[in-house]
Amino acid sequence: MGGRAGFFEVEILDWKTKKQLCFLDKVESNATIREIRLMFHKLYPQWYPARQSIRLDPKGKSLRDEEILQHLPVGTTATLYFKDLGPQIGWTMVFLIEYTGPLFIYFLFYFRMPFVYGLDERFTSSPHPVVNLACICHSFHYIKRLIETIFVHRFSHGTMPLRNIVKNCLYYWGFAAWLAYYINHPLYTPPSYGKKQINFAVIMFLLCEAGNFSIHVALSDLRRDGSRTRKIPYPTKNPFTWLFFFVSCPNYTYEWGCSPCFASFR
Repeated sequence: MGGRAGFFEVEILDWKTKKQLCFLDKVESNATIREIRLMFHKLYPQWYPARQSIRLDPKGKSLRDEEILQHLPVGTTATLYFKDLGPQIGWTMVFLIEYTGPLFIYFLFYFRMPFVYGLDERFTSSPHPVVNLACICHSFHYIKRLIETIFVHRFSHGTMPLRNIVKNCLYYWGFAAWLAYYINHPLYTPPSYGKKQINFAVIMFLLCEAGNFSIHVALSDLRRDGSRTRKIPYPTKNPFTWLFFFVSCPNYTYEWGCSPCFASFR
């Protein structure tokens, strides 16, 4: 293994061509991978730390930021491999883009823009109150998501490849358009069972939204100290978290519960 104290020499090679990209001399033995990323970034400004994958094996997994050089299975001359992950975007920004889109897309259908349904002046708004209620619920859902993104969520990974943003948005934006198209359509008819069906859907919607928020807070509390370590969540005194007794990700259970509520408005 070599000495575990003093200084290391770190050679960083391209993962594909095995060409040497840099040679770092006198790297402290307790240096972290994050610090090595920063050293590499000084030599290659175009490859900022979030864009770097530093690994022990060309086809191996990326080393975590907190891993320490002297604890790795390397000698005093360490050979590491670099892979460019491509342009990155922060997860907070990803969520803000994903959740802002559905808000505006839904309003295009709610206000019945002429280019959506091809209507004339006789059709500008729906005569059914439940359509307004559906818009309020939909807006509340995504505004809640935006607030959680800013104030609640803590991410284990700082960034995501920029190329994935289109795929991620396609689901949220596409589903919002599909939902809004039918609920706000000029030929829309109210739910078959009238107010009873609507009231039940609203109650279930609010319960699921409260449950979803409670789970997100409980998951966020696991990383209150700023750690990125993944811990096992357990139920708390909050009854909405008791679903942890039965499923691993109750936030998605509550999320699924919101979908039939919107379907009940149709």
